[in-house]
Amino acid sequence: MSRIGRQPVKVPQGVTVSVKPAAVEVKGPKGTAKVALPAGVSVEQKGDEIVVSRKGDGREERSLHGLVRKNLANTVQGVSSGFTRTLEISGVGYRAEMRGKMIFMTLGYSHPILFQLPAGVDAKVDKQVTITLEGNDRQVIGETAAAIRALRPPEPYKGKGIKYAEEKIRRKSGKAAGAA
Repeated sequence: MSRIGRQPVKVPQGVTVSVKPAAVEVKGPKGTAKVALPAGVSVEQKGDEIVVSRKGDGREERSLHGLVRKNLANTVQGVSSGFTRTLEISGVGYRAEMRGKMIFMTLGYSHPILFQLPAGVDAKVDKQVTITLEGNDRQVIGETAAAIRALRPPEPYKGKGIKYAEEKIRRKSGKAAGAA
């Protein structure tokens, strides 16, 4: 049996869960979200916990068991406390600033880059070099952070580019100065 799938999901105070046959709707202080339920997986609420179970032992049902449970846990966490992702910009002249729902970035190209934030994602720019993304959907936050990072990935020689705050850049030494 799935080690992740059999763990119950704790529902914090202030979050309401309504289980329907095809989906689970979760409401909390940070918004509302739905999790679709595939065939072969069922969800029931027991007090302040949500329990996910599967109907059979087929390969597809087993693979979806833990996935549905983790998606439910992420949704409950998202509507109660939310998710954040931090990006750091490093490089001479590289900077970012907010303009409404867009991030205006100068990343060493011949033109500035305007990045439109998707719905449900808020951003803050600190000191022109730190971008903090916030929202209640973990997947959308991750995809947005990856799209921003892809605009100028960090390079290994000088470390210039956009990186995640917790990411370590493996540095290369470059050419030897004067090989004799």
